[in-house]
Amino acid sequence: MTRIWNRAAGLCTSLLAAISSGAALAASGAGPANVTAERLLHADSEPSQWMTYGGDYNEQRYSRLTRINRDNIKQLGLKWYADYDTNLSQDGTPLYIDGVIYVSTAWSKVYAFDARTGKTLWQYDPKTPGEWIRNVCCGIVNRGIAAWHGRIYLGTLDGRLVAIDARTGKEAWSTLTIDKTKHYSITSAPRIAEGKVFIGESGGEYGIRGYLSAYDAETGKLDWRFYTVPGNPREGFENEAMKKAAATWGGEWWKLGGGGAVWDAIVYDPVTRLI
Repeated sequence: MTRIWNRAAGLCTSLLAAISSGAALAASGAGPANVTAERLLHADSEPSQWMTYGGDYNEQRYSRLTRINRDNIKQLGLKWYADYDTNLSQDGTPLYIDGVIYVSTAWSKVYAFDARTGKTLWQYDPKTPGEWIRNVCCGIVNRGIAAWHGRIYLGTLDGRLVAIDARTGKEAWSTLTIDKTKHYSITSAPRIAEGKVFIGESGGEYGIRGYLSAYDAETGKLDWRFYTVPGNPREGFENEAMKKAAATWGGEWWKLGGGGAVWDAIVYDPVTRLI
């Protein structure tokens, strides 16, 4: 599958200015994907960056760049293009951080491109087993990635959460987030806040029990897990909310799982500190 990035011919766009500032940042020793809590909380001050899925913590998916407008958009032309290794469906939303474009593709692969030239800096392949597709209802897509302190974070189709060194493309750590005996998968983008990586899972069509997990961004260790639906009453409930929910359900739902998958739209509010 081919992805193409354009720029306005003859225009001194904010993107090019961002690429220059990104090169300066790299030269200063800050390193690639230097996304911090401070930068994410003040994303408005860096309108040329796209450091997180949705653009910023407000999740508006709205660019504040103004150099390309209704008057000059007709001047847009091809600058460079890059080929993916498959023509399967692609849902990955790219990140742009300090002169580098990071994007996930089908089969949970990740590319890093030089934004000025289109040169592939590295490619990461988690080697997802082909047979895992039997656990997926709606395609082997990946919707996005996250960046934090020099790493790129990816959820794989077979349920792993992976941290990738943004400089080398090498795996820093990997942790399994699901029960592989059940029909779980991950297609959504991780979200990062307060040093934690938040990730859910797909599989509601197969009756899995949904949950949201938080992992330490540095180590990959599980910090906590919140279930969205109640489990088997005989095993007790994780909290009062699950007990109240179970009182409204009938039948033996726990034998199927209950659904409630957290497969996308994880949002962090820095004011209330709620997910």
